[in-house]
Amino acid sequence: MTDPSEPVEEPANLRFLRRLVTVLTAVMIGGLLVIVALLVIRFSSDRTPAPIPLPDSITLPDGAKAEAFTMTAGWYAVITKDDRLLIFDRATGTLQKSIDMTQPD
Repeated sequence: MTDPSEPVEEPANLRFLRRLVTVLTAVMIGGLLVIVALLVIRFSSDRTPAPIPLPDSITLPDGAKAEAFTMTAGWYAVITKDDRLLIFDRATGTLQKSIDMTQPD
């Protein structure tokens, strides 16, 4: 009978599998760290331009009520409930053009 306190020589197959699992675990941990690092680098870079700030206030003509709003770097437009398109200059905030959307071309 063998003494349980004596170390038993493990088979070569088992030793190979144990080392293989250890190496694969290390590779998976390293790969996960690389993916996390790439995500952090990608999302922390300041490549996207800052959004254009909204105007503080818009003065609409008398009786006009805003329904929709859109803007670009040079102008912004307001569509009113009475189907008018009001185009304002971005720098000065003055009304540049008023287009009646109910009139056919």
